[in-house]
Amino acid sequence: MYAIVEIAGQQFKVEKNNEIFVHRLEGDPGTKIEFEQILLLDNDGKISVGKPLVEGASISGQIIDHARGDKVVVFKKKRRKGYEKESGHRQDFSKVLIENISIKSAAKAPKAKATEEEPTEVIL
Repeated sequence: MYAIVEIAGQQFKVEKNNEIFVHRLEGDPGTKIEFEQILLLDNDGKISVGKPLVEGASISGQIIDHARGDKVVVFKKKRRKGYEKESGHRQDFSKVLIENISIKSAAKAPKAKATEEEPTEVIL
C-alpha cells in the first residue's frame, strides 16, 4: 500500500515504515502528526484518485529529527567590473517516519434515479 501525499507544498510517495525528509514542520522530535491531503491511494492494486483529495484517507506519522541540508552556494560575478559576491543557504528539514496509512470506508448513498421528463414539442 502506498500513497501520494502533499506535505508543506510538495508531493511525496509514502509507504508504511518509510522515513522521508520534508521541509521543516512545527513540533518537537517525537510529536505525532496527521496528513489529510492525500492525492492518490493504492490499496493492493485498487487505486483511488482524489478529486482533488481522497476522502476518508489519512496518514499518521511521527517527527523523528530536525536537520539541515547541504549548503547551496550562490555566486554572482560581472566580468571586467571587479564585482564578485558569494552567499549561501542551508534548508531546514524534518525527518518523518510514516507509521500508518488508513482509509475509512464510507457507505455510499444510493444514487437517486433521474426523473424522466417527456420532451416538449416545439412548433415553429
